[in-house]
Amino acid sequence: MKSKIFKTTLFKFGLIILVSFLTGYFFAQLFHAGGKTKEPLQFAQTQAQTQVWTCSMHPQIRQPKPGLCPICGMELIAVESKEDKPSSVSQLQLSPYARKLAGIQTAPAERKYVEVTIRMAGKIDYDETRLAYISSRIAGRIDKLYVDYTGIAVNKGDHMAYIYSPDLLSAQQELIQAIKTAGNLSADSLPAIRKSSQMTINAIREKLRLWGITEEQISRIEKQSQPSDHITVYSPITGIVIDKNAVEGMYVATGERIYTVADLNRLWIKLDAYESDLAWIKYGQEVEFSTESYPGEIFSGRISFIDPVLNDKTRTVKVRVNIENPSGKLKPEMFVRAQVRAKITAGGKVITPAIAGKWISPMHPEIIKDAPGKCDVCGMPLVPAESLGFVGQEQAGEPPLVIPASAPLITGKRAVVYVELPDNEGVYQGREIVLGPRAGDYYIVKSGLDEGEKLVVNGNFKIDSAVQIQAQPSMMNPPDKIDKIVAPEHLHGQNAGLSKEFVNRLSPVFDIYFEIQQDLSNDDLLSAVETAKTMHKSISDISAESFGKETEQIWTGISIRLNEITNHIMRSSNISHARESFQILSDYLFTVAIDHGLPLTSEIYRLHCPMAFSGRGADWLQREKQIRNPYFGKSMLNCGEITRTVKPAK
Repeated sequence: MKSKIFKTTLFKFGLIILVSFLTGYFFAQLFHAGGKTKEPLQFAQTQAQTQVWTCSMHPQIRQPKPGLCPICGMELIAVESKEDKPSSVSQLQLSPYARKLAGIQTAPAERKYVEVTIRMAGKIDYDETRLAYISSRIAGRIDKLYVDYTGIAVNKGDHMAYIYSPDLLSAQQELIQAIKTAGNLSADSLPAIRKSSQMTINAIREKLRLWGITEEQISRIEKQSQPSDHITVYSPITGIVIDKNAVEGMYVATGERIYTVADLNRLWIKLDAYESDLAWIKYGQEVEFSTESYPGEIFSGRISFIDPVLNDKTRTVKVRVNIENPSGKLKPEMFVRAQVRAKITAGGKVITPAIAGKWISPMHPEIIKDAPGKCDVCGMPLVPAESLGFVGQEQAGEPPLVIPASAPLITGKRAVVYVELPDNEGVYQGREIVLGPRAGDYYIVKSGLDEGEKLVVNGNFKIDSAVQIQAQPSMMNPPDKIDKIVAPEHLHGQNAGLSKEFVNRLSPVFDIYFEIQQDLSNDDLLSAVETAKTMHKSISDISAESFGKETEQIWTGISIRLNEITNHIMRSSNISHARESFQILSDYLFTVAIDHGLPLTSEIYRLHCPMAFSGRGADWLQREKQIRNPYFGKSMLNCGEITRTVKPAK
């Protein structure tokens, strides 16, 4: 019996030891993977740990002893860090579980031709070269208007008005008298007298022609010797009467306008192109457009003029397109939505096989020929298509190096990407690069990357936030800025961000952001687009010139990035695109609020929806605690949770 009890006790004791071992092993592995730790994003550190003191609101502040933050005055807290001065290269190492938790996704930098679609909006207008003013060439009284209302179609040579003129009567009588005088001259009259008489007749005839009297009418006057006190005004072109400026019985002066006639067989479209899209727009490019009147029907034309001056309020450039309208379907003042498709080379040329190698008129882009010559319309010499920025596929050269548009973190003057080191799994290194124009879902890279390098395209904001907490160089904190702030001799009086007075001016931007959040939560795309236009204007109206050079430089970078994001919301063709751009706007405004202070009088909340964008997850900001999800709208309005409360700057 005792032996049995002893064996049972021994078995239980062994079982307890085994369970304890397995439990300890499990938690050790979980801690290593970043599972239940408070800080799953751990920096790769190779140097000895030393205690430093930092600010919870401004983690770039690093001091060797406790005290107050030189920026906001908050009490510093103790942290474990590397050296007092951060490395000039930011690196972050994540365990496999931490990478999954942060939603890290990578994509390679690659060389390829990418096609971008530039969308523009505008209105149809008259072709200024196809307008004609019908005016009175002689003073008189309008006795008859043959065209008595606007909208009538007229042909070239149609009679338009019947005008009484005493001056016309006098000129005709002079012509009749001059002809009689010349006829009464005898055969032995001096040649000089005969010549003078003929010159007088010719001068009167020319005066009548300048007044609009036809050769046929002049001949009839001379034969019948009967002057007429009325003149008929004819239409100089075929078109539509769009203005009638006179009524019967009205006296008109010489040159006074009676009608305006427009030829509607060819029209203009005036479009607004955003500043960021100008690299893709060339003279002579084909443009496709549609109207509300004919849904599903696509019309086309060619760019004939790009305004050399930028509108400083809307940040757009006027682009003019010539369109043919033989059927008369298109009407002036119609609203149109247009798009231009382009592939760009590394040197900025547009790949257009249909035009490459041909010759184009510099005044009339619809005139395209296979060989040199002159324009059929204006007679100007044709120019080669290459001189206007067009090349064929064979002349395009090496494709540009491109990266996904979600990879770079852009602050205006700087673009930062996080590169996955090929020999160190889970180690990401920040790198500053130089970007070219944006091409749809890609950016062209000018320098700073090599083909094949893998970049973080999702989760880069989370990596950058962790890097900022460790006071390493990041999106908002370049190396030179961190070095200045960290150095003890520069701590006092150092302004690390926007001035407090200027921050208050950003309040309308945040107010409008909350309106966009409400619009998207209500599934109202049109309202969100209009609100984004309001934000775009509000950003452009804010000036930082009077707040010092550093504030002006920082705001310039922030405003460029905000304008770029709002442009994408404004041009969203569906609510899914608007929500993707809104996520970027939310992350960026949160970074601005944390780094520079919140320009509001009440606290706001940061929320997270783990199901947004097919499980990728997304954050946003709200004023109220009641959840209103902008990524799902009414279908899942209450999906999400509050992850942080942000209080206004003191």
